[in-house]
Amino acid sequence: MLKFNIRGENIEVTDAIREYVEKRLSKLEKYLEENVPAEAHVNLKVYSNKTYKVEVTIPLPYLTLRAEETSNDMYGSIDLVTDKLERQVRKYKTRVNRKAREKGLKDLEFVDTVDDEEPVSDLKIVRTKQISLKPMDSEEAVLQMDMLGHDFFVFEDADTNGTSIVYRRNDGRYGLIEVN
Repeated sequence: MLKFNIRGENIEVTDAIREYVEKRLSKLEKYLEENVPAEAHVNLKVYSNKTYKVEVTIPLPYLTLRAEETSNDMYGSIDLVTDKLERQVRKYKTRVNRKAREKGLKDLEFVDTVDDEEPVSDLKIVRTKQISLKPMDSEEAVLQMDMLGHDFFVFEDADTNGTSIVYRRNDGRYGLIEVN
């Protein structure tokens, strides 16, 4: 069962908007494991030029789904972000999860903490993430990185059992760093 945490910036989250978000994002439940609790964090923003941005993050034990869309229509943005999330989860289920099940790999876990009370300085660390590295190959790591929308991804190489990093280069291709 997917739970919802819906917030609005410069917009009041009406019952109609809440119901529409819940109805659209509930389509994703068919892709999620039944016994795994999931919460969708939805952030709705309205800008002064009458554009609407919808950001959705769904942290799961094995994957973090995240998408955002901006358009001139709030409901259109909700539809676009839902479609994007559905493509992500289908891609994961068909390509990545099949490999993980064949190899019997462990799940990936993320713990994210943010310190908002301290004043910001140039060299201060304001966000800390702790991850349990999931053994995978570099192709799966690139897919995970793309689904998260990050420029790099740290993982345990299933072949060497060492820590590796894939990253997106300025030319759009990918690089691999193997840590000794």
